[in-house]
Amino acid sequence: MDRARRRGAVWLFTVAGLVFLLDRLTKVWAERRLVSDPIDVIQGVLTFRFATNPGGAFSLGQNAPWFFATASIAVSILIVVTAFRHTNVLTAVALGLVLGGAVGNLTDRLTRGEDFFSGRVVDFIDLQIWPVFNIADAAIVVGAVILAVSSFVGDRDQATSGAALGGSASPAPDGHPVDER
Repeated sequence: MDRARRRGAVWLFTVAGLVFLLDRLTKVWAERRLVSDPIDVIQGVLTFRFATNPGGAFSLGQNAPWFFATASIAVSILIVVTAFRHTNVLTAVALGLVLGGAVGNLTDRLTRGEDFFSGRVVDFIDLQIWPVFNIADAAIVVGAVILAVSSFVGDRDQATSGAALGGSASPAPDGHPVDER
């Protein structure tokens, strides 16, 4: 295995571990500190308020917790299985954010309910204009946005480099552009 792939996996798993740890610590804090007394951080803008959610990120799909648990498991497995294929650090970081967030919320579903995957996810960040969310939710969204933007920019960069060569720059199986003149 080459060095770039190992580096990508190290970034991915390090970021995932840090997100998971931060998510768990903040959820424990929220449950202990915020249940009876929310904290107004910025009046009318940001409040830390304890809430639970059986659905997905930002309180979506509250009647289908099994769907989000299944999706979290599938996404997590896919990211872990492909972890040593990523040579781009930005991609590895983005996937680490998604993995850490998915495992963080999945942990709530497994540990906070009576039945399998029936647990409610702890949320506590209230921006007043958006449903209450948590660190895991934020990490998943930020990771997905980074993946989307980097994919768009990467596609544009490949097309530009191909045009500069006077040919097309379709990627080879290893992900590097190939001049097809």
